[in-house]
Amino acid sequence: MTDIKEVIVVSGKGGTGKTSVVGPLVSLMTNRVAADCDVDAANLHMILNPVIIEEKEFIGGKKATIDPSRCTSCGTCRDVCRFQAISADYIVDHRQCEGCGACYFLCPANAIDFPSTVAGSCYICKDKYSQPYVYAELLPGEENSGKLVTMVRSEAKALAEKNGCPLIVIDGPPGIGCPVIASMTGTHVATVVTEPTISGFHDLERIIELARFFKCKTGVIVNKSDINPDFCKRIEDYCITKETAFLGAIPYDHRITEAQIQAKTILDIAPDSETSEIIRTIHKKISKILEEL
Repeated sequence: MTDIKEVIVVSGKGGTGKTSVVGPLVSLMTNRVAADCDVDAANLHMILNPVIIEEKEFIGGKKATIDPSRCTSCGTCRDVCRFQAISADYIVDHRQCEGCGACYFLCPANAIDFPSTVAGSCYICKDKYSQPYVYAELLPGEENSGKLVTMVRSEAKALAEKNGCPLIVIDGPPGIGCPVIASMTGTHVATVVTEPTISGFHDLERIIELARFFKCKTGVIVNKSDINPDFCKRIEDYCITKETAFLGAIPYDHRITEAQIQAKTILDIAPDSETSEIIRTIHKKISKILEEL
């Protein structure tokens, strides 16, 4: 199955309520695969309550290890290590080691090994809606999150092909850095969640430019829209100038927080609320954009 569409939900910064929007949107979408690419702080699984079917190790960078039987305690490794990761008794602290390889290449006794290490896990799941779901978690202090994002997307696509799902919905990382680029590359629709504030607007401009670079169809959702209606209107006008779809404005609703506490969505605890109806309308608009591709 090759005609698989990918929708990513992103935000120019953390804390805009992206996952609170993704959760109910995912619940409305049928015959899809959900993927949480915010691997540095994955939390969509708290809402989707998945059953883990398979766990796959993520091999990240390399870490130095000193073999005491070969070590002559010459001190070269400690001298060249810029991260102070090697103790006085020549033990490498892997939490400090950045995997640069300086000690490995310069050790005169060849006493240092430089193996690849496990940096996290990728989980293949069935969510509470009995649909495929993939998420991942980095181990504390590990890097290469862009590579782990690529692994999550690859597993999600494999699941979509296996299950005949025409749609992959991605909960993307915040910001515009490497994990976001790895999440957005090759997707079809980027849905940006923002806030009606000066910083929110600035971050919105950056993420829309990134989406345009990757030639994604782009839509915007303003969360907590009623905390600053004037700025919300400014964002809506900006979308017109950028030929970007304005998908909707979600007002501040304390029941969204209540839903988070219960590990549910607003659709679960207040299905007849104005907020829930707005989210359903946003879902319909996103579906229409996908149909037009």
